Amino acid sequence: MSIPSPDISQFSIGPLTIHIYALCLMAGMILAWVLGRWRWVKRGGLAETWESIAFVAIISGIIGARIYHVLTHWGDYFGAGRDPITALYIWEGGIAIFGALIGGGLGALYVAWRKGARLSAFADALAPGLIFAQATGRLGNWFNQELFGGPDDGPLGLEIDPDRRPPEFRDVETFQPTFLYELTWNALGGLLLLWLDRKFTLGWGKLFALYMVVYGSGRFWIEGIRTDFSYLIGPFRTNQFTALIFIVVGLLLFAALHKLRPGREPWVERAGVGGPDEVTPAGETAGSGEAATDSDVATDEQSEDVGAEAGGPDPRET
Repeated sequence: MSIPSPDISQFSIGPLTIHIYALCLMAGMILAWVLGRWRWVKRGGLAETWESIAFVAIISGIIGARIYHVLTHWGDYFGAGRDPITALYIWEGGIAIFGALIGGGLGALYVAWRKGARLSAFADALAPGLIFAQATGRLGNWFNQELFGGPDDGPLGLEIDPDRRPPEFRDVETFQPTFLYELTWNALGGLLLLWLDRKFTLGWGKLFALYMVVYGSGRFWIEGIRTDFSYLIGPFRTNQFTALIFIVVGLLLFAALHKLRPGREPWVERAGVGGPDEVTPAGETAGSGEAATDSDVATDEQSEDVGAEAGGPDPRET
């Protein structure tokens, strides 16, 4: 018994070539978008704000993912006999989730600041959908027959075509299906995050901190059994080292937030439900409406005082 690999990784529609890996990534993005938007609105945020932040985060995330890949595979683009312009050829493959998280986070931070939204709440709303999206994206590695582990002749051994195998394993037919390991880990991690959020009502970025721990832990051990090329930082592969940083930062962040920021944010954006500039059905903000009411009360009280001083009847007695 073994796991067969798909026979195709792309198909054409007229002059357009569609890569199935790209479709898996797009499906993951849609999943994260829909689930995150629902969670954001449920927390009291505006759907329009979510869409603005998420759109920029996706674009900056793709840029960050490519930059991270190029930096961690420098020799493939700037080594002897290489053409540096190929660093821009993202359609030839090469993006990294850690770079996407860093780039996407920076983009989200900027738009959230401009919109008056709490980045911590956005991150918490996104976390479960994000790890589900990563699970979906791993299917693309299966179609591409890439990023697999070492030889495995067990029932879960993944069949890899000869031209896709590392030179040292040309005679090996089946390998560890790391795509399946990470897909399963991420899917279970997403369910865990949803349960923890429901059970303990987490806020202020605590759920995202737990996401960093859950994802980083799985990625650390799975990365260690992959056979694709990677630079080393000490005894660790580059992505293992980054995963270790994610785990440590996530744990420290959760501990600090648990102590300093218990519970959830009172509001997730200024114009959202409960925010100081909450949008009313009439299109006015709650802040401006409350200011007008206070002004009216003050005017009435002044009128009453003037009437009483002039000897006229007190309007409160008529």
